[in-house]
Amino acid sequence: MYSTDQTQLLQKLTSDLLSIVKQHPPEKRQLEELREVLRFHEYRYAILNDPLISDFEYDSLYKALEKVETEHPELVTPDSPTQRVASGLTAAFPNVQHLVPMLSLENSYNEEDLADWDRKARELTGLEELEYCIEPKFDGASISLIYENDRLLRGVTRGDGIAGDEITTNIRQIRSVPLSASISRYGLQLIEIRGEVLMNKQNFKKYNDGLSEQGLAPLANPRNAAAGSLRIKDSREVSRRNLEAFLYHVSYYTYLSPDTPVQPLLKTHSGSLQMLWDLGFRSPQKEKRIVTGIQGVIGYCREFEQKRDDLPYEIDGMVIKVNSLDLQEKMGMTTHHPRWAIAFKFQARQATSILRNVEFQVGRTGSITPVAKIDPVPLGGVTVSSISLFNADVVREKDVRIGDHVLIERAGDVIPYVVKSLSELRTGKEEPIVFPTLCPVCKHPLEKPEGEAVWRCVNPSCPAQVVERIIHFASKDAMDIRSFGDANVKKFFELGFLNDIPGIYRLPYDKIRTLEGFGEKSVANLQTAIENSRHQPLHRLIFGLGIRYVGETTAKTLAASVSHLRDFVDYSLEDLQNLEDVGPKVATSVHAFFHNSDNQHLLDDLESLGLNLKSLKSKTENQGNLNGQTFLFTGTLTRLKRSAAEEAVEANGGKLLSGVSSKLNYLVVGEDAGSKLEKAKKIPSIRVLTEDEFIRLLSLA
Repeated sequence: MYSTDQTQLLQKLTSDLLSIVKQHPPEKRQLEELREVLRFHEYRYAILNDPLISDFEYDSLYKALEKVETEHPELVTPDSPTQRVASGLTAAFPNVQHLVPMLSLENSYNEEDLADWDRKARELTGLEELEYCIEPKFDGASISLIYENDRLLRGVTRGDGIAGDEITTNIRQIRSVPLSASISRYGLQLIEIRGEVLMNKQNFKKYNDGLSEQGLAPLANPRNAAAGSLRIKDSREVSRRNLEAFLYHVSYYTYLSPDTPVQPLLKTHSGSLQMLWDLGFRSPQKEKRIVTGIQGVIGYCREFEQKRDDLPYEIDGMVIKVNSLDLQEKMGMTTHHPRWAIAFKFQARQATSILRNVEFQVGRTGSITPVAKIDPVPLGGVTVSSISLFNADVVREKDVRIGDHVLIERAGDVIPYVVKSLSELRTGKEEPIVFPTLCPVCKHPLEKPEGEAVWRCVNPSCPAQVVERIIHFASKDAMDIRSFGDANVKKFFELGFLNDIPGIYRLPYDKIRTLEGFGEKSVANLQTAIENSRHQPLHRLIFGLGIRYVGETTAKTLAASVSHLRDFVDYSLEDLQNLEDVGPKVATSVHAFFHNSDNQHLLDDLESLGLNLKSLKSKTENQGNLNGQTFLFTGTLTRLKRSAAEEAVEANGGKLLSGVSSKLNYLVVGEDAGSKLEKAKKIPSIRVLTEDEFIRLLSLA
């Protein structure tokens, strides 16, 4: 639709207009330029899915146009971006129309915007003070669900706001979306519910770890992971991604009978959230807050922003809604957004920068990772200057070059990610990224195994690999040696105090005490942490050994299948593949590891140093244990850490499930238990335990 020349001109005009709107509103003569720029970026975002600017920059331009058009309604044109919803859909799934349009939300970025919106809302309603309902603005993929006669009828993506893609089969794979809901008990025959599909941070990390183990580029962020998952044609793959859904808005409903009285819960937005929660949906019932007046709104938004990164899922702001549904109807909506709601957006997590150089780092398995060095830029509360480019294929596919302007993103605790290069802004001085042929550390020739995307240094004695293997071994999810971070490992290696993994247990503490920054207390803490790690359960040791393709879950499977780690020397490839979730690739890697003489010597050395190479399996099978029993935890535990409780279940032969189903035996409930408890109550075979009851059960195991 736009030629290269047009694209470059419009991007230059974008920069000019952004500079203008930062200082003052655009002039009337600039309105058409502003509209054209917004149409261009709308096309890049909604049609091509290839934006050239961040959401914050787009919103800044949009609000500037909206402000001038509000002040001069005679200048509004029918084709202005403020007068319509962005259009453009893929044809991969059947297209269906929403019962009620899914409009966008008006955005605000500061307290002044919120105060101004509150003023307008009070003017529209004629009230001096309004009651608001505040909830998180989930950063996922929007969906619309229809239930009729208590059953899920269909699920649809947002699409262009008027119609979307029908994805019911994939929606059914999301465990937090009930296949049936007793809406009839509220006198309802049909209901349309809006919500957001998410991949939580933990599942996103696990999924990306799996991609990395296969030599594939990780997904950019949980939002993209969720949106992309909904359009996968293989519903089994959708199920494997462990998506979740928050449902937060009732947009339409019909009663079983015209004589049915209006449900009290459907008179307020907060009441509708309560109803959804009671029906078994995961609504933001626990996260919402009802306040009177805009100052309470501002206070809660700031409070929630502080704990943003501690949440298990991504949010990018808060949504404020007038609580009374009668007042919502009175206030109405524009063609773009409802007047009774606004989004308060948190600090932007996208930015643009310039790629200045690329360094090549060596991982513990010899993988060579290109790392982009960019002009430092503040992003999501930190200053970003280094970003992984993953592998040569990613560099080639994204066509990233030294000197490029790049769009980068950082979501929560996810590593910064190069979304793309802005090739339209190239001057001709940019240089291609050239991969080395020799290891940048040990100078050994690099190899690229067939079927993999990653170049590797295959020299196992490469110093960089040795250091990374030690760091992984000591990490939190492996042997959990606290006070032994990356910096200390590298420092001890450089000083010759540490040459391999067993060397951790032979550290010269007398020499360490002489180093600057290592007082008696810090050395004692390090020594205690190392001593404690000798007794870690076998699955942590297996994961810490860094066997390729073996993640935390596979390590637990392997640990549960043997009495002693050396038993794997007698396992054939067929024996390994008979284990749960162990395929040919994992089996080949495990088999090769345990049949390598150097690795066998490593295990002997670790056992001689007092590390535990025995499984708890034989110990627990002869006790009053939890064999064959399944567990799930919900809410916040106060006496145990969640990870410790889960490990205790597995150590006693029990299994962990990811969701409530008829296969679940015990649901352990902590404080602020969520929708899992409500679902469990509907299945008589599930026994609900408090944390104290769970601890007593463990004492009997």
